[in-house]
Amino acid sequence: MSVAIAAAVLVVFALGATLQRVAGLGLGLVAAPILSLLLGPVVGVTLSNVGAVAGALLIWGAMRRSVDWSRFWHVAPLLVVGSVIGAAVVRAADPAVLNVVLGGSVLAALGASWLLRRQAAVGGRGAGWGAGVIGGFMNTTAGVAGPAMTVYALATRWEHRSFAATLQPLFLCANATSVITKLAVGTGIPPGSVPWTVWPAVVAGVAAGVLAGGLLARRVPQHRGRAVAVSVALTGGAVVLVRGLTTL
Repeated sequence: MSVAIAAAVLVVFALGATLQRVAGLGLGLVAAPILSLLLGPVVGVTLSNVGAVAGALLIWGAMRRSVDWSRFWHVAPLLVVGSVIGAAVVRAADPAVLNVVLGGSVLAALGASWLLRRQAAVGGRGAGWGAGVIGGFMNTTAGVAGPAMTVYALATRWEHRSFAATLQPLFLCANATSVITKLAVGTGIPPGSVPWTVWPAVVAGVAAGVLAGGLLARRVPQHRGRAVAVSVALTGGAVVLVRGLTTL
């Protein structure tokens, strides 16, 4: 059973890291819903956070020249605030409720992204602050900061290459903060709840995905990679939402 779980984790992280290298996002969107089904929402989301730290570090190294540090500093401090709020929710909430939060957050944020595509651009720091708080909260409770960041990018007409590059240090900040805050309040991964074979599978999956994504990024238009990531996220979010609703 542990070998099967490790193999599934490897495939999930490889797919998510590939999408993130091509489109700028995708690792958390893919990993968090699927891992929450395999391992439960608390362990699954936290494991997704850990893998996302590794993925963001590797991809940031490849895209560092396009990072918009001004935007990063508008958003990053509020990610910490949202993460602290999210950690308190994780500590108090029932697993079925967390599944509903996870699935509903993914679907709602992606729906908002689609609705905002043709709206007038939003300016000012308020949009970045709002995206930071919501992204940090969603990342800690659901393992997905990408949808909130996507809404912000669409609302402000953020150029895609700069957006994709800046997401990597933002994801690093968001996921590292999520792991630390959950450990601080005692809602991290309980000892013995994950087979030891899962940890090398996380590392191998992320590394393989980043390498594969680097090759694909030269051939696949970025908008197509994002479309695939969104499609996978919609499916995963819907499955987890239904599971949560049926177990309440």
